[in-house]
Amino acid sequence: MKRRSLLSIAALTAFTALWPLASNAETVLKVGDQQLQTRGILEASGQLKDVPYKIEWFNFPAAQPLGEALNAGAIDVGGLGDAPLIFAYAAGARVRAVAATRSTPVDLAILVPEGSSIKSAADLKGKRIATTRGSIGHYLVVATLERAGIRLSDVTLQYMQPADAKSALESGNVDAWSTWDPYVALGELRDKNRSVANGVGLSSGLSFQAATDASLATKRAQIDDFVHRVAEGQRWALTHPDEVAAIQSRVTHLPVDVLKVVYQRAQLKPISIDKAVIAEQQRTADVYVRAGVIKTTLDVTPSFDPQFTAH
Repeated sequence: MKRRSLLSIAALTAFTALWPLASNAETVLKVGDQQLQTRGILEASGQLKDVPYKIEWFNFPAAQPLGEALNAGAIDVGGLGDAPLIFAYAAGARVRAVAATRSTPVDLAILVPEGSSIKSAADLKGKRIATTRGSIGHYLVVATLERAGIRLSDVTLQYMQPADAKSALESGNVDAWSTWDPYVALGELRDKNRSVANGVGLSSGLSFQAATDASLATKRAQIDDFVHRVAEGQRWALTHPDEVAAIQSRVTHLPVDVLKVVYQRAQLKPISIDKAVIAEQQRTADVYVRAGVIKTTLDVTPSFDPQFTAH
């Protein structure tokens, strides 16, 4: 079963090839996706019908490489969490959030093996923790340790992509893994991992669709249409978790029951970007600054496009 789970995670890293949606359209929108989640919702909800431009999909196992692709201009728009957007912006990426969603952050957790002696966040002191640098999992480690009064120097963070982190946890090369769904659900349901901390009370649960400045200058209408379709698909998915899970299972090869847990507990909802959302993003950035992960004070306001259409 562990081998099957690992193969399922490996499948998430596959590149999704060009998918023409309107053969006579000239404009191509290059979209970054994680674990095929956005594409799965759009396909299941019927939002990929009659799209008046072409979509070229690029799938990533985590937000870090997606953010790097945005920074390099390899994609026009892509979905990533609050912390990865901060990392990309701090690294100088010319990107702006154009749409926002909020989920229940129980889908973000620090996992340990079933028989681990680690029972709570306090037990993480002195331990080896795997996570993906710049991810929401990375943020969870930083925020969890801060709340527990543990310094970052009191643990050993090992940065790796999800498939490698899963292997490291199984082999005992790390003591814990800080990650997000579907990896959390897969670990809990298939590998009997336990959660010793989650994002409730620590994470905003915010995620964003972010677009490059260059793409906003030339493809604003297409990006506006795309994020509108994403918002409609997310609203539909709230009441159709079975259909979304079935679609996702076909394209990711993850078990349907795992994906149903992902959608049912996340309760992902599109929200408007307002001053409160920007303030929450600033607080997340400040946690990184206090921990020394980001070396200089960061004003996140310019990482949002205030003129973009709310959905």
